[in-house]
Amino acid sequence: MAERRLSGILLHPTSFSGTPGIGTIGDKAYKFVDWLKKANQCLWQILPLGPTGYGDSPYASFSTFAGNPLMIDLDVLVKKGWAKKEDVVPADYIKNEGPVDFGSVVWWKLPVLDKCASFFLESLREDDKIQFEEFKEKNKEWLDDYASFMSIKSFFDKKAQEEKKSGIATVWFNYWDKKLALHDDAEVLKWNRDHEKEIEVIKVIQFFFFAQWTELKKYANENDVKIIGDIPIFVAADSADVWSNQKYFRLDKNGKPECVAGVPPDYFSATGQLWGNPLYDFDQMKKNGYKWWIDRIRHVLSLVDYVRIDHFRGFESYWSIPFGAETAVNGKWISGPKNDLFNAVKEKLGDIPLIAEDLGVITDEVRKLRDDFDFPGMKVLQFAFSVDEARQNGMVNAFLPHMYTKNCIVYTGTHDNETMQGWLDGISDEQVKLVAEYVTGKKLDEKEARRLSDSKELCQMLIKTAMASAADMAVFPVQDLYAIGEEGRMNEPSTVGKNWKWRFDDSLLTDEKAEEMAFLSELFARNLKAKS
Repeated sequence: MAERRLSGILLHPTSFSGTPGIGTIGDKAYKFVDWLKKANQCLWQILPLGPTGYGDSPYASFSTFAGNPLMIDLDVLVKKGWAKKEDVVPADYIKNEGPVDFGSVVWWKLPVLDKCASFFLESLREDDKIQFEEFKEKNKEWLDDYASFMSIKSFFDKKAQEEKKSGIATVWFNYWDKKLALHDDAEVLKWNRDHEKEIEVIKVIQFFFFAQWTELKKYANENDVKIIGDIPIFVAADSADVWSNQKYFRLDKNGKPECVAGVPPDYFSATGQLWGNPLYDFDQMKKNGYKWWIDRIRHVLSLVDYVRIDHFRGFESYWSIPFGAETAVNGKWISGPKNDLFNAVKEKLGDIPLIAEDLGVITDEVRKLRDDFDFPGMKVLQFAFSVDEARQNGMVNAFLPHMYTKNCIVYTGTHDNETMQGWLDGISDEQVKLVAEYVTGKKLDEKEARRLSDSKELCQMLIKTAMASAADMAVFPVQDLYAIGEEGRMNEPSTVGKNWKWRFDDSLLTDEKAEEMAFLSELFARNLKAKS
C-alpha cells in the first residue's frame, strides 16, 4: 500500500496539553505537525474522531460520522469571528495541564459551544452562511439524523437526571418514548419542527469541527504528513447510527439488541471483552450493496489518508454474545460477510488505503481475507517475546521483526497496550533478557538486561529495531519515544473510568528528539521522497 517506507507517531488530539481541559485541533496540533516534519515523520496516527459517550471511549461514539465537539479549539473560533472572546473563558476548575477530566470538560465546554453556535447563527456573514449551507447539504445523510438524535437524547437525559436514572439505563431503546425510539418518521419530523433552533445549533457545532479538521489535515498534507484514521468495526448502541438505521442491526421489535459484540478470552482478558455493541444484520445490508459501510468508509477517507479498521477479523467471523450476559465467555463465532463486502467497497471506491487490525484470535481464513485485498496487517513488538515460545520453537514468533513481510505496519504498542517502558518494567527478568538479547544481538545475563531496561535504553533500542524492520510502515505511540512508564497508558481494555485521560507534555517535542528520529528515518530509508 505504501509507495515508500514510512514512519510516524500515534497521538490522539485529546492528548495535547496546554489547552483548557482537553487537547484540541488548534495551535498545539499544528505545532505537532511542525515537529513531525522536523523529525522526518510522515505519519500521524489518531484514534476515532467521533463524539464520545459513556466511558469516554472514542470507540463508543454517539456517531461514526460526526466529529467530537470537545476537540474544537475555542481560540480558533474567536479568531475567525465565530465566537466572542468573553464567551470562551475557561471555568476555574478547568486546567490546561494534567489528565483529562471528561466530566468537568463536558459540563463546561458543551454549553460554551452552544453559546458560540448561537452567536454564529445570529451574526452570519454571507461567506459564513454559504459555507454552512454547503456543509449541511453535503452531509445531510448523516447530519440530520445525528442532530435529531442528540436533541432528543438531551431531553431524555435531563429527564433521567431528574428521576435519578443511571446513564446506562437511559439508552434510547430503554428510555425514550416508543415512537421516537423506533424512529417514527412523523414523530421525528414533529420533534425537529418543535426544536428547530436547538437542532441548528448542533449542526453549527459539527460545522465548527469539520472546518477546523479540514484545515488541519490540509496543513499536515502540505507538510508531507499523512494521517492514519481509525474505524471501529462496530458502533455504539447509544448512537445515531443504530437509532436511524435499525434495519441494519440485530435488534428486537423494541430496538433492543438481540446479541452484542466482543471477543473471547485473549491476551488482554481471561473472560474476554464484552463490548456491548449491537451486531450487524449483514444480510439486510447486502440488499442495497452495503451502502451504509461504503458511505462510512468514504466519509472517513475524506478526513484522513489511511484508514485502520479496528477488529478486522470480525468481517470473516465475529463473536456473538447474548444480550445481558455478564462476560464474553459464552459467546459463539458467527460467519461475517467476508469478501462480499470488500468487493462491494472496491467496486464503488476503488483500491482503498486500508490497514487491517488483525490482532487477537486470527485464523487462516482471516489472513486470506486480508491478503485477498492486499491490506497490510499489524505487528506489535510487545507480542513478540514469549519466553515459553522461545524455549519450544526458538525465535519464530510472527511478531518478531525478522519474520515480517513488507506489507505490514509495525508498532511498539497500541492504545490498548501498556506503554513499552511500562511493559518492560512489569515483565520478568527472564523475559527482559530475551528482549535485550534480541535487540542487541549479544548474550546477556539478567542483571545486565534489566539495567538496559531500567535505564530506558532498551525502549529506545526497540524503536530502532522496528525502524530497521522490513515493514513498510512503523508507528510509535509518543509515550514510547520518551520511555514514559505506566502513567502514560491510554487504555486498559475491559476497564472503565481511568482510560483515555492521558495528556502529553509538548515541551518534550525538542529539536534534539526531532534530530534523533530524523536520523533513524534516514538510516533505515524511511520517509525518503523517492519511491522505494
